[in-house]
Amino acid sequence: MPIADPRNRLLALADARGVSLAALSALIGRNASYLQQFVRKGSPRKLDEADRRKLARFFGVDEAELGGGQEISHGPGRWVDVARLALDASAGPGAVPQGEAAVGILRFSAAWLRAQGLDPAQVAAMAVAGDSMEPTLRDGDEILVDRRRRPLRDGVYVLRRGDSLLVKRVAASGAGRLLLISDNPAYPPIDLPAGEVVPIGRVVWKGGRL
Repeated sequence: MPIADPRNRLLALADARGVSLAALSALIGRNASYLQQFVRKGSPRKLDEADRRKLARFFGVDEAELGGGQEISHGPGRWVDVARLALDASAGPGAVPQGEAAVGILRFSAAWLRAQGLDPAQVAAMAVAGDSMEPTLRDGDEILVDRRRRPLRDGVYVLRRGDSLLVKRVAASGAGRLLLISDNPAYPPIDLPAGEVVPIGRVVWKGGRL
């Protein structure tokens, strides 16, 4: 059965994913205020079936959670549409992000995501720009980012530093400090206070051309 309040559920999913209602509206091919009106003004009264299906796939949830009458299959053929954000994660001096608008999708098996310990509603995709993380990540590679809020530990992360976005290997560097390491030895490590960066998410997968 559909849940009692799909509007609140949509708001909760959007907040957990860190994506705006305007970006979600664009993802389903609607004007920027469409889902805002749905949530705040009750217009439309319920989501169109095609729109609901796209949103359910994006968040990795059953259509019933967004007001549908039937659940999406939980079988091995179930897929999740992961938003590809218009944020190039710079493997270099730092990209200036233009906003978290979805510019497309990458489709993943929901079962595969969960087998990797990932929540389908908490992942996003973006492109890599620059060569500072070669050979691990190359310019133009697509990366999958786990956006769950967790303490930083050693690994590769997308980080916001001021107005710039970086993808770097992170290691502890004494009390309250981090070392941002480029896998390309031509780029020296950056030692800074942990408070100077905001983690966007941990890089958990990459894909790119041979």
